[in-house]
Amino acid sequence: MTSLFRTLSLTTAVSLGLATAASADVTIRYLASQGGLNAHELAAELGHYDGTGITLENVGYAQGGPASLVALAGGSVELGSAATAAVLNSIAAGNDFVAAYPSNGINDEAQSIFYVLEDSPIKTIEDIAGKTIAVNTLGAHLDYVVREALHQKGLPKDAANLVVVPGPQLEQVLRSNQVDISAFGYWQTTFEGAARQTGGLRAVFDDTDIIGDIAGGFVVLRRDWIDAHPTEAKAFVDGAAKALDYARENPEETKAIFAKVLAERDENPDVAQYFAGYGVRAGGLAVERDIQFWIDVLEREGTVKPGQLVAKDILYTTGDAPATN
Repeated sequence: MTSLFRTLSLTTAVSLGLATAASADVTIRYLASQGGLNAHELAAELGHYDGTGITLENVGYAQGGPASLVALAGGSVELGSAATAAVLNSIAAGNDFVAAYPSNGINDEAQSIFYVLEDSPIKTIEDIAGKTIAVNTLGAHLDYVVREALHQKGLPKDAANLVVVPGPQLEQVLRSNQVDISAFGYWQTTFEGAARQTGGLRAVFDDTDIIGDIAGGFVVLRRDWIDAHPTEAKAFVDGAAKALDYARENPEETKAIFAKVLAERDENPDVAQYFAGYGVRAGGLAVERDIQFWIDVLEREGTVKPGQLVAKDILYTTGDAPATN
């Protein structure tokens, strides 16, 4: 995947050329995630981008965060959304991406949970060695949480077998014994809630057990796009931050919006009732630990060189952009 990101970063420079001057109206194409909405989608529903010149365009679905980063590097979308480790791997491979805002956070309300069947012999993290775990994609948050969990127990990071399963099928493959464990990501609380409601499952551990309260992932923009559209970039991030606060303060209204949009996308609107929130801090703000934790992990694993990535250079700061009207 690293070589693919590196290749795409080079082709992006050729295909997109130098950043062009900012225009009054911009279209931001993106890939949606099944079963939920990113904060910028909620912001659009709330009207936060009205009058900013920003139009969001859903151009399909991403199987996982790394796929959206590939699309961003290739220029087929203007934003990506991925787990922090995947974002950092992509930047280390040569892509000049900026972490615009935390897409989700991990806390006691919104977290990734690793489930087994109620009668499973798997009781502890040590027991996952040699077992098969369903995750939505490889090279992203759940993959790295498993690696970190095994590392903390003194086990090889590849001691468990990860297989890719789309979010809507995570419950099915677990109940049919096709996998030993299904991992529901912090962004998949709708699917997790529906599975839990049916019963017969037991949680073994969650990602807060492993890494504590932290941003789980980021919505990512290309730096050249920000340079070309600084006012729109600020308006985009500000609108998403307002939506994150709205979701925390108005959970039932947010669930209703989720249900409406899921129905419009021909998805199951019933899962919206299980949305557990985005789990981010007030104001949607990131802190350097959100990035630095994973830089330290990647340096430890030898994926990036010491000092190759600097957290403050990766995080977008709205104060650096011109104010919107």
